Amino acid sequence: MTDTAAGSTAGEAGATGLTGATTTTCAIAGGGPAGMMLGLLLARKGVDVTILEKHTDFFRDFRGDTIHPSTLDLIDQLGLRGKFLQIQQSSITTLDIVVGGTRLTPVNFGTLRGPNKRIALMPQWDFLDLLAEEGRTLANFHLLLGTEVTGLLRSGTAVSGVLAQGPEGLLQVTADLTVAADGRGSTVRAAGGLHPEALGVAIDVLWFRLPTPPMPPPDTLGYLRNGTMIITIPRTGYYQMGMLIPKGSFAGIRTEGLAAFRERIRTSAPFLTAAVESLQDWEEVKLLSVQLDRLKQWSVPGLLCIGDAAHAMSPVFGVGVNYAVQDAVAAARLLAPPLLAGAPTGDAMQRVQRRREWPVRLMQPLQQRVHRLLADPAVTDVDSMPAWQARLATLAAKAARPWTARLVGRGFRPEKLRRARHAKN
Repeated sequence: MTDTAAGSTAGEAGATGLTGATTTTCAIAGGGPAGMMLGLLLARKGVDVTILEKHTDFFRDFRGDTIHPSTLDLIDQLGLRGKFLQIQQSSITTLDIVVGGTRLTPVNFGTLRGPNKRIALMPQWDFLDLLAEEGRTLANFHLLLGTEVTGLLRSGTAVSGVLAQGPEGLLQVTADLTVAADGRGSTVRAAGGLHPEALGVAIDVLWFRLPTPPMPPPDTLGYLRNGTMIITIPRTGYYQMGMLIPKGSFAGIRTEGLAAFRERIRTSAPFLTAAVESLQDWEEVKLLSVQLDRLKQWSVPGLLCIGDAAHAMSPVFGVGVNYAVQDAVAAARLLAPPLLAGAPTGDAMQRVQRRREWPVRLMQPLQQRVHRLLADPAVTDVDSMPAWQARLATLAAKAARPWTARLVGRGFRPEKLRRARHAKN
């Protein structure tokens, strides 16, 4: 197979509308971080893998683009450090927040053990291209771009593969195991009869870009002042910006007008006073409706959900991509043996959930707590901090750094790779 839909199968096309059919050991719906990492790891272990990605490339904005130390550790273990460092990127070693004009540093990755004491900032499409490029070196790794999963195949009560719409028409992929890695609105999850439990979320995020000013301040995660939290993620020549807003309030913000929106940005982050004038149309502002949910049951016979399909994380701490990658590492380790042996995978899928569910259950309540704090006017409506309060906040932030660095940088139960037979230096 290649990175296009399989050729037509003459005997089936007329009666069923199929233009192609193929068989694989593991079919993965979704070419995001979870799906691509799982596909690469399984293929390296000798499992035949087919990844179906509905888009024709990975180039999409407003996705998580922070590669945390836990994932950098895995890049090293994969033997891909050299190739990873060739990708244009920037780094942050601390997460600073400016509250009412007072700069706090609650996270300092310099306190971590090991070689990776930073967050790498790069567009997610570059990270996914790296995994895809590595996967294409393996004969048992098949990436079908422009191929959207539309339904499931079944053998009795068990899932036995997927139906997908590809460049050449309807494609049938029969598989021993199907993995839903197609995000928080997972089509495959719904088709499998699995429905997540929604958790309370008090915020949404508005995403937009602003040019980097000529003399920018030190890299800063966010600015909080007068009830507005602004996120500033540095990229080459511009900031990927975010504004946290109360859930469901975007329509009201639009009604107030762009001038009022720009003023909110200026008030929170005065150094952007000139840059904010570049924002001239609401089409430049995208709403991310924040979700926080998780499945009670991650699998049914023949089907496993991982990443956002199993547990949507909020943008708080930026850990969503990294938790999805951790799911993929655990899934590859536990699923490869039964898949290679042609044995049932039911027990292995339950072990994946048991291993990865509790880190999610620990992180999501922390994210909810931050949501509530940021939605509380008594906390966020600050213009400036009194000197005594600023000193106290600075001391508290410093004392918390060892704990916060591990929480944000590696999370709960970071996964490690065992030595891979095909690892490259």
